[in-house]
Amino acid sequence: MRMPVAPPSLVDILRADATDDILGDAFGGDQNPTDDEATAAAAEDDVVPEGACVECKDQQAQLYCEQCQEDFCEVCAGMIHRTGGRKRHVLKPLCIGDCEQLQAQAQAEGEEKEEEKGDDIDEEMGDETVGDAAGEVGAMGVSFSAQSGRVETAGGTSFAEWITKRARYIPLRLTLRERKFLRLLEAGLKVSEYTDKIDVLMYGNKTKRIVAQIKELCAILSGLVLASDYKVGQTLFEDRQFEDNEEFYQRIFEIGRRHKIMNPEKMRNEYGKMMFLLQDSQSDDVKTMLNFSLVSPIKTVYSVLESLGVLYILDDEMVAVATKEIVSQGKARAQIQLEIKQKERAIEYLCKAYATNDCPAEVIRQCLYSIGDNHAYLRFNRDPCDRMLAYLTANFAPQRAESDQLSLAILHGQNGARLSHSHESQFHYVLQTLTLWREMLHEMFKLWHDADSDLLSPKNMYRLKDTGQGLNRVQTCPRVSKSAHSILHRTQKAVGRWVGSAMIHVGDRNVPNALVFIDKYNQVASILNPVVRVLEFLDSLDKSSKGVAAFVEQTFGGAEQARKLILADFFRSAFDGSGADNFFDAGSCIDGRLTSAWNWCSTVEKKPFFSMFLLSGFVGFNGGPEGFN
Repeated sequence: MRMPVAPPSLVDILRADATDDILGDAFGGDQNPTDDEATAAAAEDDVVPEGACVECKDQQAQLYCEQCQEDFCEVCAGMIHRTGGRKRHVLKPLCIGDCEQLQAQAQAEGEEKEEEKGDDIDEEMGDETVGDAAGEVGAMGVSFSAQSGRVETAGGTSFAEWITKRARYIPLRLTLRERKFLRLLEAGLKVSEYTDKIDVLMYGNKTKRIVAQIKELCAILSGLVLASDYKVGQTLFEDRQFEDNEEFYQRIFEIGRRHKIMNPEKMRNEYGKMMFLLQDSQSDDVKTMLNFSLVSPIKTVYSVLESLGVLYILDDEMVAVATKEIVSQGKARAQIQLEIKQKERAIEYLCKAYATNDCPAEVIRQCLYSIGDNHAYLRFNRDPCDRMLAYLTANFAPQRAESDQLSLAILHGQNGARLSHSHESQFHYVLQTLTLWREMLHEMFKLWHDADSDLLSPKNMYRLKDTGQGLNRVQTCPRVSKSAHSILHRTQKAVGRWVGSAMIHVGDRNVPNALVFIDKYNQVASILNPVVRVLEFLDSLDKSSKGVAAFVEQTFGGAEQARKLILADFFRSAFDGSGADNFFDAGSCIDGRLTSAWNWCSTVEKKPFFSMFLLSGFVGFNGGPEGFN
């Protein structure tokens, strides 16, 4: 008689690696593939298409290394040959014409294989790859003019070319009707206990629990729609099953995903719950039991204009006027009113000139407003990096410190620092970090779409694992990783000298999934904006209260000295590798730099200059009185 096998203990489960099958049928997890299947899959992954990079296997090979005797794309070649002995390897450019032909052939063969496999994630998510990210116009080639209110491009790229490429990732602004559905979605997610009941270690069939929770949320949404508008609810749900309203549920969840991209400070608790629900709904087993899908592509300016056949509107020069952001700072009231009228006339002209039977004027106006929202997003989230870079270069010399008090040098073990840098090394370390953050935030809309595709890919399953911060969904992020490494490579080329590690944690215990990666970089503006605000407050002290100016003079020796003290402390302590209980979780890696900045924010109330933050109107790094979370 076969003896029953004892169930795994909680300790065994928490210590299990991602390759272990301890979270198998007992907890509703996925079975690991057999050895033969794993060997076959590994052999298939090792095949490099002809003319493609041997490292990433999906980009055109551009360089040949004589020592490695292999072909690389520009990004992978720069990443692999950046340091050590490989830095002295000789890289030669390949014949671009032949490579393009081979790459096109390999891409066609790869598409045929993907169709045979039935991988429909690109079709579902509307995933589109537009050229090589390293060759596109980055943040350093795009600037915002506060005086004119327009986005200005450099490097020979016109505004029309830049906005056409960027429009692929700019989410469409919500209509009034969609905002009503958004409120219902937020209300439904707020009362849902989805993650509490799914992301736990318990016996039973996980698929059945997922389906039950999804149907419960759909039922809540149905009830809320019926309560808010009885006629609409009756039309949608009378004598109909859940699968009969597939299009409605896809629409309402797409509205939530689209709203979050443009408003990262919204839906802080509800968004993660929603994405994990949609992530589970993409499983083949769940789809089979549900009989419908909850995921549809995110509406963007490009997709809407292209579907209506008026994409050529973005080539019109008046788009730059119709979408410019009007900033009141330093302008007379008459000039502001003139700019408002010019913008309104440009919008009306475009709506009348390009409206068709299929594309009404209201849709064109909505797309133009969405592009304007993009400019506002960049100014609020990306421009603080520009301001801090300007403060760094204006107040500190890279070669030597003005005084010991204003030195940027840090030493491992002192004041919580985990790095040791001289003043010059720390100056370049801060410079390259702020530049990288600026590039990341400039490409944030594209990173959002990549993260959305990685999270909701039906072929990209996750593992529930203890990462040291509780149970998290650990999932590979191929699209996000590729885009992030392209941005890093572009930044390294721009700054020249690179200090510290270039490791990007994504899909591991430090950054378990794409959702965590996106959330980390969405906090950059929340960290930098209050610092920029207090520095601008000090710059304007001459025009403010004389009592405050006297206090600053007596305490710090003047506004200029106070500004330098704040900057010196921020550039030292916010970039010292602190913020974790071991070197590998913080340090100088790409993500560890943000960890150090968060740690500085948590201790700002203990700083001697915290009174200046309070005088400038500071209430917290997350914009609320509860402080930084």
